[in-house]
Amino acid sequence: MELSVVMPCLNEAETVETCVRKALGFFAEHGVDGEVVIADNGSTDGSQQLAREAGARVVPVTSKGYGNALMGGIRAARGTYVVMGDADDSYDFTSLMPFLTELRDGADLVMGNRFKGGIAPGAMPPLHKYLGNPVLSFVGRLFFRSKIGDFHCGLRAFRRDSILRLGLQTGGMEFASEMVVRCTLAKYDVREVPTTLSPDGRSRAPHLSTWRDGWRHLRFLMLYSPRWLFLIPGLLLMTLGLIGGVALSTGPVRVGDIAFDVDTLVGASAMLVIGFQAVLFALLTKVYAMEEGFLPHDRRVQRVVDSWSLERGLVVGGLLALAGLVGLVASLVHWQGHSFGELNPRDSLRIVVPAATALIMSFQMIFASLFVSILGIRRRSHPPVTDPAEEAADVVDAAVVKVAGEAKTLKLKEVDAPADEDAAADEESKDPAETA
Repeated sequence: MELSVVMPCLNEAETVETCVRKALGFFAEHGVDGEVVIADNGSTDGSQQLAREAGARVVPVTSKGYGNALMGGIRAARGTYVVMGDADDSYDFTSLMPFLTELRDGADLVMGNRFKGGIAPGAMPPLHKYLGNPVLSFVGRLFFRSKIGDFHCGLRAFRRDSILRLGLQTGGMEFASEMVVRCTLAKYDVREVPTTLSPDGRSRAPHLSTWRDGWRHLRFLMLYSPRWLFLIPGLLLMTLGLIGGVALSTGPVRVGDIAFDVDTLVGASAMLVIGFQAVLFALLTKVYAMEEGFLPHDRRVQRVVDSWSLERGLVVGGLLALAGLVGLVASLVHWQGHSFGELNPRDSLRIVVPAATALIMSFQMIFASLFVSILGIRRRSHPPVTDPAEEAADVVDAAVVKVAGEAKTLKLKEVDAPADEDAAADEESKDPAETA
């Protein structure tokens, strides 16, 4: 089978029959060997029966959520290609040929673009049209270097085996973003075609929640990009904190009528520590995601991990700790010079703050080095006690012995059979009285 049209369904009795008939009409018009799969997510309004009567195959999916329903339908699909779209009659299932043409040409994922194809009046709320979708699509293009203009279009087509190979994880509305992101990271052939969006045919409110689902999409995009979530903000904070700390460690700095002193030095120290922690988190997150298969292998990160051994991390952390201890000793000497009495905070904090900062960063470096080493432990399976070749040979030998025994038994039965027949004939030739 070439094409499966998968529609998630949760109480779509008003529109599901229309969507199914449109998809089947597309198959008939273009001579496509296809099917319609309704991934029912627990409808209570009779959507299942209406879909069956219209000619669809209904697959029940017990796990709630948009992504779970779609993955249940995709796994149950029989087609080489899959088109997914909502069962609310907002997408035109009679105009799937551009998607199928791109798939036949070798594409792994073909996205619809509603902004290029046309959005009918009332089909999309203004907040989604002018803020939500453009902003989230821009974030996706920025974070993952994708060329897709409409990250959240519900009508899209793909090779079934390519998507199953990714092992998509999310079960909610963010499934739409995960599919594009994972395909982009896997270097799949991702293309885009214009499509239209019409007002849905339902009388009830849509399942989509503007702020909740918008946040889930944004959260997913950030969590799948440690570079933008941790690394870039961390490097920025570290740079500002380091510049400020070095400039203020020798004395106050004046910019026009504004004077920056030890209070700013404390803030610069906090920025340096927070930035350093964020950079470490970026590395740890990336290593963990690579080890677990959430993100593809990154050679640059691997080189950093290979060069950053536990021993080197402990040495760097130890040197930072030594610098911090030297600073604390210097502060004690400074205090002793004032007979352990009251100190001028402007002078004492310029010694204590850098020393405390070095100590904090030393422990961060040591703990991060230990954690990276733990993540680097590969899961290995011990070799089997017996050699597989020897075990296979034993099985073959046992089978040969068994066959030979069965053949010998059969041969003995054939030899004994004539003797038994002769004995029976002799018995029959005897006089009955004699036999008695």
